[in-house]
Amino acid sequence: MMSLLECFGLVLLHLALPLTAWILYNIYLHPLSHVPGPFWDRATGIPSWYATIKGRRHVYLSRQFDLYGDRIRPEPGTVLFRGPAAHADIYGARSNVRRSCFYRAFNRTKKIDETTFTTTDVAAHARKRRVLNVCFTERLVKAAAPFIVRHVDRFGRSFDIKEGGENSVKEVPDCISSALQFYYPICRSPFLKPFVWLKPRGLDRALQMISPPTVHKYNDFVCSSVADRLALQKEQASRPEAERRQDMFYFLADARHADTGKAAYGEDELRAECSVLITAGSGTTSVSLSGVFFYLTGDEMRYKKLVDEVRSSFASLDHVVYGPDLLGCRYLRACVDEGMRLTPAGASEHPREVLKGGIRIANEFYPAGTIVGTVPWADSRNAEIYGDADTFRPERWIVDEEKGTTKEQVSRLKANFHPFLTINIDVP
Repeated sequence: MMSLLECFGLVLLHLALPLTAWILYNIYLHPLSHVPGPFWDRATGIPSWYATIKGRRHVYLSRQFDLYGDRIRPEPGTVLFRGPAAHADIYGARSNVRRSCFYRAFNRTKKIDETTFTTTDVAAHARKRRVLNVCFTERLVKAAAPFIVRHVDRFGRSFDIKEGGENSVKEVPDCISSALQFYYPICRSPFLKPFVWLKPRGLDRALQMISPPTVHKYNDFVCSSVADRLALQKEQASRPEAERRQDMFYFLADARHADTGKAAYGEDELRAECSVLITAGSGTTSVSLSGVFFYLTGDEMRYKKLVDEVRSSFASLDHVVYGPDLLGCRYLRACVDEGMRLTPAGASEHPREVLKGGIRIANEFYPAGTIVGTVPWADSRNAEIYGDADTFRPERWIVDEEKGTTKEQVSRLKANFHPFLTINIDVP
């Protein structure tokens, strides 16, 4: 009869043998074995996952590009790229890829239909995106402008105001942050595929039980907000359109399928889409604005130049609305673009899975099943494109032949500039 120590050793041996075989396969026999990268990344993907847990994945990947060139393998089945050509090959409209299962991992329950963000089927995602494109138009921007101006003014005045008592809305940003801190490392883990497979088979319920309280608070906030807003929508249905609250939700709830004319979203679907839009919209906006403010407050000359342009373009705050005057503020746009370049809202890759038939990226073939993507943080700091890539210099975005900034140079910068994938690219 074997002793306990012998049994333990036998178990370790049975675990070590397949693990060793898996590592050797990933290093020497895998179809991507020729792609460079750190040994343990190519073997297991654990180092890049650890960097994700620490909140430094984008920095970690950027350093790997500096060491290994414009193509790296941070996980056994993943190849990431740096450069505008690879970005066009991967994210182009005709690219033979789909969104990877990374997105499916964000679905909370199987009862709620997949959202535009979490749908991986190419045709289904295209249908959902078309509906959102109808909602997010120039009409929405103009209708929402009064709300935005009012809240921007309120934001400035609130620095000297201390609200008495509790306010549940104050917790929402922290709830969003906690939810992302909980789910994001899971979605980047080497065990993502088993995780996605187990979610509708009982794992979802377990996740709800162990989720931090802030995650539940955020979900409750979304549910109550959608219910209240739907009630207001019904209450204002008999009023003229100009008297209704025409915010983002108004256009979502009023959206119709082009082929059937029926409502595009039911209440459950509205909750799911709103949850994603609140998270994605607040995150991209806050990161971008924080980046712009950070660099401007440390550069007095450029700050004053921007102030002069804005104050000379608008007579008062009430005049700062979407229109020709705002679009004519070239230096303001350059500052925003430069801030988003240095602090991209989606700093790590947006993973895509190669479909049957494979794909050519940067003149090299990759087989079906490969996960590919580009890293915005690394692209935005590519010295071959931007030169002084770590310097905040908005002037690089403005054509000025006298100062040496040509139209061709600016066009080259814009071809490499992808701060985030907007819902409707026609909306400024």
